[in-house]
Amino acid sequence: MAAARGGYTSVFCMPNTKPVIDSAESYKLLEDIISKDAVVNVHPVGAVTKGQKGEELAEIEKMASLGMLAISEDGKSVMDSAIYRKAMKIAKNAGVAVFAHCEDINLVEGGVMNAGHKADEMGFKGISNAVEDIIAARDILLAKETGVKLHLCHCSTKDSVTMLRMAKEEGLDVTGEVCPHHFTLTDEDIKNDDSNYKMNPPLRSREDVEALKDGIAKGYVTVISTDHAPHSAEEKAKSIKDAPFGIVGLETSFALSYTELVKSGLISVNKLVECMSINPAKIAGIDRGVIKEGAVCDIAITDTGHEYKIDKNEFASMGKNTPFDGYTVTGKVVCTIVSGKIVYSE
Repeated sequence: MAAARGGYTSVFCMPNTKPVIDSAESYKLLEDIISKDAVVNVHPVGAVTKGQKGEELAEIEKMASLGMLAISEDGKSVMDSAIYRKAMKIAKNAGVAVFAHCEDINLVEGGVMNAGHKADEMGFKGISNAVEDIIAARDILLAKETGVKLHLCHCSTKDSVTMLRMAKEEGLDVTGEVCPHHFTLTDEDIKNDDSNYKMNPPLRSREDVEALKDGIAKGYVTVISTDHAPHSAEEKAKSIKDAPFGIVGLETSFALSYTELVKSGLISVNKLVECMSINPAKIAGIDRGVIKEGAVCDIAITDTGHEYKIDKNEFASMGKNTPFDGYTVTGKVVCTIVSGKIVYSE
């Protein structure tokens, strides 16, 4: 319902759950829950390795035979390149994509926010751009070798955009996405020890933010996603140092994207629709994302003239962890239709 309220008719849920979605059994279990409860189309993404431990491959082929469209080790990277390459080869043969979370865990060293002036000022350990960039480069090179469809999730650095540009110029089957929080906020927007500003990858510098927006405008970054990660109020009541990474995004992504990118004049509303609907559907290989005669009636209706303040207490999501509570935006989802049925109406 949070997805429906955000205007999403199809979502891809990541496998870092309990249990991890790493086998035919766990995949079927989740599919059963989806068939009973979901009001939008939910596509489970399978793990790359068993238990997301990075040691033994998950049942990629079996999950693919059940309809799985992509694998990911979301929340971490497979640090063993040989295992990851093997997974990519299997994914290529099975016709599924690889959604990559790029993070060199050996370089994190306890970091909790972007490395730089603000982290030093607040007394927190920083996460450098290299943590993301090194794995992004490795994953692109492995995708080049194996020929698998690779999609870089939640890119946050200027060099990630540069690598996506290079991959595009070389004609590789590599795409990338950014999240609204990464092109709307910088680490300088963290005014106090508020873990609602803690996400992975972290809020970066102004230079990175401008590079992400430029990447969207020039077409090197072709998808805007949410990286929706709900946590309880108790978990997020802790210091940035101790709280879990992640914020919710399903119910704020359209308004933030419209406000920051379209209202500002950076891109057209048609370009926004491409990034939030048409392109993700193409990459995922689902017959969705367009409005045409004979297509499935999955439609979000928005009021692009509606200015309002985001109120986390109105969220349908059980997670209220957002840095955007009280943030003024323009563009509101007023109705969401899935397979011809109204599933959300304001």
